[in-house]
Amino acid sequence: MNFDGIFTPAITPLAADGSIDFAAFDAVLEHLVASGVHGIIIGGSTGEYYAHTAEERRALAERAHAVIGGRLPLVIGTGATRTEDAVAYAVHAKSIGADAILVTTPPYALPTEQEIAHHVMTIDKAADLPIMLYNYPARMGVSMGDEFFAAIKGTKNIVAIKESSGDTLRLHALASQYPEIQLSCGWDDQALEFFAWGARSWVCAGSNFVPGEHVALYEACVLEKDFAKGRAIMSAMLPLMDFLENGKFVQSIKAGSEIIGLKTGGVRAPLLPLDENEKDALTAVIAELKSKVAAVAGSTVDA
Repeated sequence: MNFDGIFTPAITPLAADGSIDFAAFDAVLEHLVASGVHGIIIGGSTGEYYAHTAEERRALAERAHAVIGGRLPLVIGTGATRTEDAVAYAVHAKSIGADAILVTTPPYALPTEQEIAHHVMTIDKAADLPIMLYNYPARMGVSMGDEFFAAIKGTKNIVAIKESSGDTLRLHALASQYPEIQLSCGWDDQALEFFAWGARSWVCAGSNFVPGEHVALYEACVLEKDFAKGRAIMSAMLPLMDFLENGKFVQSIKAGSEIIGLKTGGVRAPLLPLDENEKDALTAVIAELKSKVAAVAGSTVDA
């Protein structure tokens, strides 16, 4: 599978009673399909998978596959502390016809790199689907380093990695030492650097509510190879990225989605939604971003 482009980890809307609002979820998916993004990820942290039951995760994956209907690649997250649970999510993804799976390090358990490799290869053996690895040591407590990559070398289904360490030296190492694994930006304010180092993919939660602007940066850097234009777009997007790193990431993504008219229903505990002052500030950031990117990218960005 080719992971080129903007892959959106979709939000999960909630009803007033806290249950999943599947009609609103359908609307989110239709919005993303129409927006010009290149793929959709279900069951990522932006989708609040950690706050879902196993039954809810399976239901969301099934609903996404039915709604998307092959119009865009569908990637299913398999994140879990127990390898057995991650395998079950991966096997289910295979059974419904998902295009690929997202495989992260198990949180909290603090496995060694050899143990992470065993976790990943166990999932691969069970599901036999294209894999995008997800390296996010700040959340998971451990990192996919050189020992890990040596252990998984030659595993044919491992085709990409969402790199979210925030470490530019790690970006350089991945680009230069592991060219067989497609590099995807997982640290938003380094998107320009990722593209400069050959990445052709960006997994970006902000594309839930400003998809055209994220696509514009991808097109400028990857398709047009116009990094002067890319720098101008990136400069316009940095205030949003700063806002999203205020310690309320998922809350801000859902608030942004609400601002553009999507029904979100807030977030699940233990998180709490943004207050009105925070929403007003985010509204202003989005408006300025859209204006500035439109001035650079012109008609390529939807109004």
